[in-house]
Amino acid sequence: MVDSSVGGKTAIDTPHGKNLIGAFWQPEYVFIDAAFLETLPIREFSNGMAEVVKVKRIPRSPFLIPQNLTPSVYTQTAAIWNETEFAALEARSTEIFAAIQTTSKDNAGRDLATRSAEQDLLLQVIVGSISVKAHIVTIDERETGLRNLVNFGHSIGHAIEAVLTPKILHGECVSVGMILEAEIARQMGVLNQVAVGRLTRCLKAYNLPVSLHDRRIAQLPAAKLLTIDRLLDIMKVDKKNAGPAKKIVLLSRIGATYEPKATVVADDIIRKTLSEAVVVLSGVPKHSPVNMATPGSKSISNRALVLAALGKGTCRLKNLLHSDDTQVMMSALLDLQGAKFTWEDGGETLVVEGGEGTLTSPASKKELYLGNAGTAARFLTTVCALVRSPNSSQSTTITGNARMKQRPIGPLVDALRANGTDLAYCETEGSLPLRIVANENGFAGGHIQLAASVSSQYVSSILLCAPYASRPVVLELTGGQVISQPYIDMTVAMMKSFGISAARRKDPNSGALLDIYDIPTGTYVNPPEYGIESDASSATYPLAIAAITGTTCTLTNIGSASLQGDAGFAKAVLEPMGCTVEQTESATTVTGPAVGTLKAIGCVDMEPMTDAFLTASVLAAVACRPPEAARRLDDGPPNTTRILGIANQRVKECNRIKAMMDELGEPGGWLFFLGD
Repeated sequence: MVDSSVGGKTAIDTPHGKNLIGAFWQPEYVFIDAAFLETLPIREFSNGMAEVVKVKRIPRSPFLIPQNLTPSVYTQTAAIWNETEFAALEARSTEIFAAIQTTSKDNAGRDLATRSAEQDLLLQVIVGSISVKAHIVTIDERETGLRNLVNFGHSIGHAIEAVLTPKILHGECVSVGMILEAEIARQMGVLNQVAVGRLTRCLKAYNLPVSLHDRRIAQLPAAKLLTIDRLLDIMKVDKKNAGPAKKIVLLSRIGATYEPKATVVADDIIRKTLSEAVVVLSGVPKHSPVNMATPGSKSISNRALVLAALGKGTCRLKNLLHSDDTQVMMSALLDLQGAKFTWEDGGETLVVEGGEGTLTSPASKKELYLGNAGTAARFLTTVCALVRSPNSSQSTTITGNARMKQRPIGPLVDALRANGTDLAYCETEGSLPLRIVANENGFAGGHIQLAASVSSQYVSSILLCAPYASRPVVLELTGGQVISQPYIDMTVAMMKSFGISAARRKDPNSGALLDIYDIPTGTYVNPPEYGIESDASSATYPLAIAAITGTTCTLTNIGSASLQGDAGFAKAVLEPMGCTVEQTESATTVTGPAVGTLKAIGCVDMEPMTDAFLTASVLAAVACRPPEAARRLDDGPPNTTRILGIANQRVKECNRIKAMMDELGEPGGWLFFLGD
């Protein structure tokens, strides 16, 4: 309907490839009945949406606008054409699906008077896609250049399809192909990671696979045949190729291509993108000193999304992390109708129009599927408690993948239940899925006791939502030592940036800080712009390379003024190991000692930076020299490192402590567990 019906191509497939034999024969008319889409399975509709995502908008042309469609209805987006329109497609998947999920009666939608807003949007999608295709084939009927562009994602997608057809549909293969071809463009330096992330998020929104590891593909016996050599061999007969040279449509940004035609790409680059693993060779980085910045902090990104969504006004989030975690957070907030999102600056800036805490349970009892995003699961549990309904008829179900259903959430649920929120475990006690029932007053507030010895995310979840409670919240943390205090401090600091001050109480006699917080009721006021720090956990890896190889690395946007506990890694871990560390408020520079002279750390408490223990463990495994005298251990070899305060790492996306034991134990490292 939106692709092959226009263009006059009447080719057939052969065992050697797709569309290799045939002719061009342009039709006099193309008749389309959009009501036909209501008869399709959802999977088939999603299959067609893959073709929509790739095409672009063209200048208005009256002869392309069908009867009953005004010019204002005409535009539509896609990856190769118009970034603004792509953003609309990116954000409105729920509305587009709604257009075909409710069967029309009495020909509703065939005229403007009976057409719903969702049907109108779907017609924009159809007309825009057809108009683009018509424009392109008018200029380049025989596919000598410009018409190549509508094959974005098809070079690799067709190769995948040749192996997996008919089990995996054409659009599903093209969807995976688009991501792989976007990754090729990123590797060649013509496309940034932000664009790849946005394209991935958009395709996922239409239930399309974006990886060969997608369970719909991986479970097929034929998936074992998707070897790199097989795919490259199939790609040899792609119709866009110039002799033996393979040609691929490359994006330069969302809404634009690198060239107005397919680009020659070397096999080595394609092979690298398709490879599941790399071989790491020993050596010293060629470039030193290195100046770099890591992507935005996941912790800050997720908090900023919640704060801006609950806030009043418009906030522009800079340097937001593009990841699965932030994707599911944004999708859930959209499903709860808690905010509106648009993009600026080629996807570098997310514009959030806050909903001021007004939330609605998802329509049609849709579950909020969060994958393995632990932060989103904990934060959204309390966010869903803010939903108000006069008769308790609304509820929201939060769920995730198999691992997420094992991770604990019991202490947060217990605290919310004691506060009057109606929550029910749908499967296993203490873990997702959860059903949160709305009530007339929403989140009650008042005095809340919360066990905070397992995860600081429970604390941050209640802190973030506390201003929208019916009464001011007094949050008392119980259960012994509070885990990951820096992350709680981060939440409090960010709340203040959005206009709400949470005060931590002090002992009136000693002045010592107590684990009790007072949070007033109110509404967050969105700052016009909020910059997200680079991720300090990710930053530990390039700094570790400098430490091991005796080179110098400077990381911008992470320094002593950072909100993140892991920003202290350089001073707390690398400096005692013999590195030279220079840290300003906004930058960190590490120079490693001579190769082979790293010192063991001895005993180190990493409770303030638990996520960084992974990096510290690897460094400790290659630290040959004994630690400083004051840090030495009496009950082990002289170059022993003992890491404390990381018990919570057992309940992350996996048991990280066990994983590190398994991996470092393989090369002969000497590791053992300590009790929690």
